[in-house]
Amino acid sequence: MTILRDAAKAEILPRFRRLDDSMVRQKSEAIDLVTEADEQAERMIKARVAELAPDALFVGEESVAADPTLLDRLDEADLAVVVDPVDGTANFAAGLPLFAVMAAVVSKGETVAGIIYDPMGDDWFVAEKGAGAFMRRPDGSAVRLKVATPPTLDQMVGTVSIAFLPTASKPAVLGNLAKVRVAANYRVAGHDYRLFASGHTHFVMFNKLMPWDHLAGTLISQEAGGYAARFDGSPYLPSHRAGGLILAPDKETWGLLRREVFTV
Repeated sequence: MTILRDAAKAEILPRFRRLDDSMVRQKSEAIDLVTEADEQAERMIKARVAELAPDALFVGEESVAADPTLLDRLDEADLAVVVDPVDGTANFAAGLPLFAVMAAVVSKGETVAGIIYDPMGDDWFVAEKGAGAFMRRPDGSAVRLKVATPPTLDQMVGTVSIAFLPTASKPAVLGNLAKVRVAANYRVAGHDYRLFASGHTHFVMFNKLMPWDHLAGTLISQEAGGYAARFDGSPYLPSHRAGGLILAPDKETWGLLRREVFTV
């Protein structure tokens, strides 16, 4: 936990609302940004992970941008650490205080630990497989996380990312979202998962499944009692890059949302 916190305090927070044009660049498109903070924080985290687990494969978002073959190696690694140094880079670059630092541990193709650190709130959502999920504060206190009890469909509140849905599917999904009470998009997966795992929302939906965005959050959500599956009902695994993902408080609610809203 302290690795992510140290990187945030040394490399991310000092640059928040202090970025100039030379510190931000576009990657694949206008909504896909990288900043100096992303790159420097990832370098720091990578160095610290190498000290603690020299045999682990390090898979960072910016490392993969430089070497896409890392994703193939993740699928075969005995042990890997997957990191998103600044989740919500567009928010960070715009000066919005809604971003996170995320990491997951993958062992032989299975996510076994996950953490989402909020630099602004200075706390962590953490989970180990089979051990529950918790919010931990800097003073050492902890609160066990639990997903919400699902209401009726028309009272559900959730977060939805439609950016990477097939173009042909977007009109139907957008229309279907009128069936729920609130559907938001905060442009930061880490906080989508934090809201869900702490019982403040009832569902989460994504389509593009890059591991640094979803491994930690999915495990934390499951350990908080939530149900997660891809659009076809199959479990989400570190090897998956597509196929969509829906999280809900239980399997029955997942099925309801899949039938009534996420008709992809």
